[in-house]
Amino acid sequence: MSRCRHCAPVPEGVRQAAGLLEGRWTVSILWASYEGASRFNEFKQAVGEIPPRTLAQRLVELERAGVLERVVIDARPPRVEYRLTPAGRRLQAVVDALVRWAGA
Repeated sequence: MSRCRHCAPVPEGVRQAAGLLEGRWTVSILWASYEGASRFNEFKQAVGEIPPRTLAQRLVELERAGVLERVVIDARPPRVEYRLTPAGRRLQAVVDALVRWAGA
């Protein structure tokens, strides 16, 4: 096995970004948020055939990564919305580039 003598190690930021975006449905959820989805059922409708449990997991992952913010609305019954953080808005250029690359 040969080793690249002139290759720099992959920066941690690249690994973190790849880890965030590698999850199935994640880019679709981000796209839906850029298109205005903010509630669970809106994401479900926009993304399509995503299982509810998977959607819930991805929303938690995006919240933990600082991309989405979970906001509880004081209403009867209480509502939960997911809003893009500044970091999530900065990520939009990356998602747009991926979509263009994919030819969508």
